[in-house]
Amino acid sequence: MAAEPTAVATGGLEGIFHFKSWGTSLRRDMLAGLTTFIVMSYIIFVNPSILGLGGKGLPFAAVLTSTCLVAGVMTILMGAVTNRAYAIAPGMGLNAVVAFSLVLGQGLTFPQAMGLIFLEGVAITILVLTGFREAIFKAIPLELKKAIVVGIGFFILFIGLVDGGIVITGSGTPVTLGNFVGVPVMVTIFGLVVTIIMLARGWRGAVILGIIFSTIFATVLNYAYDKTSFGAGIAVIPSKIIASPDFSLLGQFNFGAFSKLGVTAAILWIFSLMLSDFFDTMGTLVGVGQQAGYLDDTGHLKKLNRLLLIDSLAAVAGGAASASSATTYIESGAGVAQGGRTGIVGITVGVLFLLAMFFSPIAGIVPANATAPALIIVGYLMMATLTAGETMAEDEEAGRGLVKRAVAAINFNDIAFGLPAVLIMTIMPLTYSITNGIGFGFISYTLIRVVQGKSKEVSWMLWIATAGFLLYFLVPLLQAKGWA
Repeated sequence: MAAEPTAVATGGLEGIFHFKSWGTSLRRDMLAGLTTFIVMSYIIFVNPSILGLGGKGLPFAAVLTSTCLVAGVMTILMGAVTNRAYAIAPGMGLNAVVAFSLVLGQGLTFPQAMGLIFLEGVAITILVLTGFREAIFKAIPLELKKAIVVGIGFFILFIGLVDGGIVITGSGTPVTLGNFVGVPVMVTIFGLVVTIIMLARGWRGAVILGIIFSTIFATVLNYAYDKTSFGAGIAVIPSKIIASPDFSLLGQFNFGAFSKLGVTAAILWIFSLMLSDFFDTMGTLVGVGQQAGYLDDTGHLKKLNRLLLIDSLAAVAGGAASASSATTYIESGAGVAQGGRTGIVGITVGVLFLLAMFFSPIAGIVPANATAPALIIVGYLMMATLTAGETMAEDEEAGRGLVKRAVAAINFNDIAFGLPAVLIMTIMPLTYSITNGIGFGFISYTLIRVVQGKSKEVSWMLWIATAGFLLYFLVPLLQAKGWA
């Protein structure tokens, strides 16, 4: 891990962001910020689509503005306060909970649902300020942290495969291989091949160049097929560049959910939202942090409390702006894979999000198939942590005696770590949830330690987290029985 300097800052941006000690530069980190923004810019349009409920929910233009505003301001804060390459935006999954579970399922209005999001952010901020959130983070065994990193790598890779059309829903199986017919999947394959070639040749800009080349390729093909290959405005030269932002949703939240659902049910919903936000962030910080070199030998993150505080305040901001709960994005790994290491990455991403409020037609031309190859490559790079260790071994075949060999970072022969690690790494991508994977890992680890007679090796903080996850998974049953 790169050590941060202790000498007095010499002035200028180097003295603030310490590019040299992190082995990067202003130009590289700005390029990495552009990469992260492009990879996660889909949220600019996906979030309004989900919260819009097909025209029956929140207005598209207003949600787009709130999404960009929250992502921009909070990501700039993350970069400036922590000097780390993490980016923030309204979270996928949580926005679906707001739209489909709270509004459609429970009959809440959007202001009432956003009030629960606001309170979830306040609650998780209190946990940060009291040190509770950081304590749980540090109580997790190193092997499980490594499994979380690999699981998120699988998750990102799987998202890329699905978004790119390489993996699709099967007729007799949950998933199957795509048929590789049509322009969108051709763009994915083109981008993947080009990015792999550049990566194998050692090009530092492989990820961002792959996205750019794929977007150009998609645009050319889209025009060749009369602009019918993608959705409206995607892979098409925009007719206008500037669009006026709509700030009408700012402050449009209330706490009417308590009277609508009842106090107990409202609190349970806040708890469920908080737990999902809590561990999604933890997994992302570990996963991207390992890739960037932010973790020490014990798996701890420096400046962890600052990272968690900004992330928690982002949830508050998301509720207050009706953008849904904002959280640290796993797509931050794309910028890290590009070589980004300092807060300049986040500041660049944030500025681009703020500009996107005015230049949304340009931001919308990049198709998901052009960013899918980047996600696949980033997922691979994160999974490489599984062979992060080295050992001296006898090379009998080559007859060279002792040589260094990569070894697995997780001992799968030890069921206490091996089985929870497997559950974490598989459940994350298959359920599209970082929280679900971590939950199954924690519960199985605690259970195995108890059965082994080693319950004392489980930190009391991990016991609390395990109990929380048990309640989290039981909430649907409690609601179905009318107990919540």
